[in-house]
Amino acid sequence: MDIWTKGKRSEVMAKIRGKNTKPELLVRRFLFSKGYRYRIHVKHLPGTPDIVLPKYNVVIFVHGCFWHGHAVDGRLPHSNLEFWASKIKHNKERDFKNTQKLLSMGWKVITIWECQLKPHEKESTLLALDNLLNKLFLDKYRVEPSSNNNP
Repeated sequence: MDIWTKGKRSEVMAKIRGKNTKPELLVRRFLFSKGYRYRIHVKHLPGTPDIVLPKYNVVIFVHGCFWHGHAVDGRLPHSNLEFWASKIKHNKERDFKNTQKLLSMGWKVITIWECQLKPHEKESTLLALDNLLNKLFLDKYRVEPSSNNNP
């Protein structure tokens, strides 16, 4: 049983944003402060990734645990369970298909969950992201020693 009327619930749910959320802005600020340059919400890519780093061939999705059905802490509401279970199941299927399309196009896909950006985990999550991007950059631009140059 919902604590609000149907109209009030609709009003509350309509205010939930899909773009420029606080977790997404947190990741974007971190990346910019580290010197990464990116594009946001690139519509021609499957799933319209939250952050696209073309230089690294990386897309980043910042997912809300509830909306994308995070196994760790994505909980379903007690009211209208059938609706929410179906909706989140479809969201997860769509996310999987979009990830597969991006991978087949040669993109590397990183998903950051909302719960990974809570105060006690935020620093380690962002540092891990920075380390991963550095590794991907080095792997992409690594110069292999030429066999002709060996004495």
